[in-house]
Amino acid sequence: MVFLIILIAAFLLQLILPWWVIVIISFLTCAILGKTAKIALWSPFIAILVLWTAMALYNSIPNQHLMAGRVAEMLGVDSWLLVLLITALLGGFAAGLSGFCGYHFRKALIREKSNR
Repeated sequence: MVFLIILIAAFLLQLILPWWVIVIISFLTCAILGKTAKIALWSPFIAILVLWTAMALYNSIPNQHLMAGRVAEMLGVDSWLLVLLITALLGGFAAGLSGFCGYHFRKALIREKSNR
């Protein structure tokens, strides 16, 4: 459930908003729906990893990876595929960390209310 919500919301909102909207989406989704810390970490990570990989391939395949190849050359790596992997992992890391923080934020609020 968390995976699909993040995947769909990130896809739609990234069409009109900057890339970092994934952080907000992951935080809010895991703060509201995250059942465990494990789900809150891995669901956003894998959702954004899959989304960004698919979108990068969708944009890169029609032009024979020309732009990705130039970025790879600029970064000093050998392959456009490595650039794709690095990009997807960084996006996944940002989303996973944000989801994990959202889950623990909710837990802290619940604990704070029960201490009163």
